[in-house]
Amino acid sequence: MCTIVPISQTVGANRIIPAIAIPHPLGDPSRTPEEEKVIRRRLVEKALAALQTEIEEQTVFVD
Repeated sequence: MCTIVPISQTVGANRIIPAIAIPHPLGDPSRTPEEEKVIRRRLVEKALAALQTEIEEQTVFVD
């Protein structure tokens, strides 16, 4: 998971999952705790799916 996709691409990350924002990559402090849980769960599920996905080249996983 990363907040700046071009940097991850430059350093050669194979699987890239865009995060929310630089100061809060896995959440949004303006949201309620319940909304935060949904956001974080979605990101973790996306990351787990990315790890299970066969890839041939650098891949950015977006919604």
